[in-house]
Amino acid sequence: MANYTAADIKALREATGAGMMDVKKALDEAEGDATKATEILRVKGLKGVTKREGRSASNGLVTAHVDGTVGTLVEINCETDFVAKGEKFGELADKVLAQAVATGATDAEALLASELDGQTVQAVLDEANATIGEKIEIRRVARLEGGQVVSYLHKTSPDLPAQIGVLVATEGGDAQVARDIAMHVAAFSPTVLTRADVAEETVANERRIAEETAREEGKPEQALPKIVEGRVNGYFKENVLLDQPFAKDPKKSVAQVAQEGGAEVTSFARFKVGV
Repeated sequence: MANYTAADIKALREATGAGMMDVKKALDEAEGDATKATEILRVKGLKGVTKREGRSASNGLVTAHVDGTVGTLVEINCETDFVAKGEKFGELADKVLAQAVATGATDAEALLASELDGQTVQAVLDEANATIGEKIEIRRVARLEGGQVVSYLHKTSPDLPAQIGVLVATEGGDAQVARDIAMHVAAFSPTVLTRADVAEETVANERRIAEETAREEGKPEQALPKIVEGRVNGYFKENVLLDQPFAKDPKKSVAQVAQEGGAEVTSFARFKVGV
């Protein structure tokens, strides 16, 4: 029997982020030598990177960095919540975020191709993939600039890292107004900032559906224009940030709250893990 203890297994799991069975097999093969076992995990893991490419990475975390007028938001994914809440994955996410900030990356492709400690970020992920034994990927990156940028990270479960992340850029107003709007964005998941940001074909399709539905319901012909307009406005209130009823005071729109606070919302980004 290999010369190692339960404490050795625990220590190697914490050091590598690998699963228990993988750690035990590596320690068996290395006859209890932790350094050799770590190398075995890495070698075997790298061989399995390609096999894991088709697997789903729907867990993970969202992390953010704000430096006054610039904010960066990154979503990094893994396969299981066990890995997502692990120390090694958290450290990797911190490293990836710092690289995104340093390079000014605006998308995942640019971040993955950038060089970190003499290798690409993609190579760093591949190594983590190898030791942890799960598919790990950077799904999305956002970078916002404005007179003021705030971030908000939300945990959907107390034992997991943040699963929802938001950046909001504003001109004027104070940080509290911007933060309240960021919290609203996290809760109500708008898709665009203004009505002008909704594609024309989307609006046309919503009008068509609204009219067809009203006719199917037997609404009088003369009432159709008003009904259609009302339902299209309902679509805007559901999807357009500035049109949405504000979370803390639904009698006001987000636009009204921002205006009363002396702020103009210029852009936002919202990531939810796996969505």
